[in-house]
Amino acid sequence: MRLVGFAGFSGVGKTTLLEKIIPEMCMRGLKVSVVKHAHHQFDMDTPGKDSYRHRTSGACEVLVTSGQRWALLHESRNESEPSLSEHIKRLSPCDWIFVEGFKREPIPKIELWRRELNRTHLYLEDNNIVAVASDEPLPLCPLPVLPINDPSAIVEFMINRMA
Repeated sequence: MRLVGFAGFSGVGKTTLLEKIIPEMCMRGLKVSVVKHAHHQFDMDTPGKDSYRHRTSGACEVLVTSGQRWALLHESRNESEPSLSEHIKRLSPCDWIFVEGFKREPIPKIELWRRELNRTHLYLEDNNIVAVASDEPLPLCPLPVLPINDPSAIVEFMINRMA
């Protein structure tokens, strides 16, 4: 399984880009999984639904299953947050694992950068960044610069240079 992180500041479009890259990979016959880190409390189940009621009543894990999908909800009550490698062990075999968040993990990453956010470049302090996907040319950047709005070009880079 190949692993690549997508790093960038909030609002840069990480999820939007992944929504475009994943179908490109799938059209090539590749199986993709995603690990997303959230910095806040979140719910996947809806208040009032059975899974929510089971979880909020104290269940450590709730597995919801149907003919189309299944999801495992795990409450980390009084537990430390699992590491990225621990989460990856839970995934089924696939060709690529995309990681959104986990900005400080020592994994190969593509930095997403947009001028309008007026933020510094992550690659200046992170040697694990292998390319920058940008909305403008970056002539001083020593890394490959990819067009952030061209998911096909980013997929080509990953397949040809990161595989």
